[in-house]
Amino acid sequence: MSDWRILIIAGDFYRDIAEPMIKGAQDALEAAGAVHELATVPGALEIPGVITQAELADADFDGYVALGCVIRGETTHYDYVCGESARGLMDLSLEGVPLGNGILTVENREQAMARAVDKNKGKDAAEACLALLKLRDRFRAEARGE
Repeated sequence: MSDWRILIIAGDFYRDIAEPMIKGAQDALEAAGAVHELATVPGALEIPGVITQAELADADFDGYVALGCVIRGETTHYDYVCGESARGLMDLSLEGVPLGNGILTVENREQAMARAVDKNKGKDAAEACLALLKLRDRFRAEARGE
């Protein structure tokens, strides 16, 4: 059991795709004994900004799970949304923010549903966040000489 507090941020542009990932993340966090909250945003681009806002507000979250979906369309918008949301999450990660990235970047709805339901990338993202928190706690304990 842990006393970690995790914020799940879900882009709900494709709500039917986000819902099974949210459930998978919640189940994984609950199994680990982590407390979690859910915040929804319009889409993937807003997710890194919410994490930044929570960090700047000292909202007392130990980690974050980013969930969403970007499906390729007919314009270059897909490329910008995929790249910039991933860059934003990577920037946060490099600043030491523990997070699991569950933003799907797919060619079509069929691929999205396979990853959201069959593979449950929400669960995987939550487990990634938990793994990073375990490492963070280990490094802190070692630094204290424990």
